[in-house]
Amino acid sequence: MRLVAQNLAFRFPGGAGVGPVDLEVEAGGRLLVLGPSGSGKTTLLQLLAGLRTPQQGRILIDGQPLRPGRPAAMGVAVVFQTLRLVSALSVEANCRLARRLAGHADDAARVRALLERLGIAAKASARPHALAQGEAQRAALARALAAEPRVLLADEPTSALDDGNAAATAALLDEAARAASAALVVVTHDRRLAQHFARALRLGPDGRPEAG
Repeated sequence: MRLVAQNLAFRFPGGAGVGPVDLEVEAGGRLLVLGPSGSGKTTLLQLLAGLRTPQQGRILIDGQPLRPGRPAAMGVAVVFQTLRLVSALSVEANCRLARRLAGHADDAARVRALLERLGIAAKASARPHALAQGEAQRAALARALAAEPRVLLADEPTSALDDGNAAATAALLDEAARAASAALVVVTHDRRLAQHFARALRLGPDGRPEAG
């Protein structure tokens, strides 16, 4: 699996936007994007997910053009900063729905095991409105991982978590991407959170992967 963006660009009226950008993330590879609010990080993730159509360039997954509006069908999962859990469904039902939309078998045992790993198995039957902010963020992460994505995109995935849970979540994202041979792209504005991800992703001070 390989995620490739070539000469990717998008501009809003007024000139703000992204690009042109070239990037390549191999199967099991990781890309950490650090920048201030308003720098275009979320827009970049929306482009990579096919949720926004680029005005220039193209995105390829395993050499195939990304189909706008259908990220799950191409093995792309997103952990949104705004979470976007389905309010009418329980945490477990949100995860099982993500599996079905991605074309996987409905596997309640697999979802339960994932929720256990994330420390929210006790909230499996709860609906999003009943969750604390940190619990809701972990539920959104569980939903993305339940889809067994080939490309995992995370927009500020630890913004509602304390230091300990942020570090654990960063490690889990890395572990999940490695286990699934998925390309992982994480964006954040917070240098503290970037340090968590840099440690989990084994990045050196220059942002490049460390040897070994």
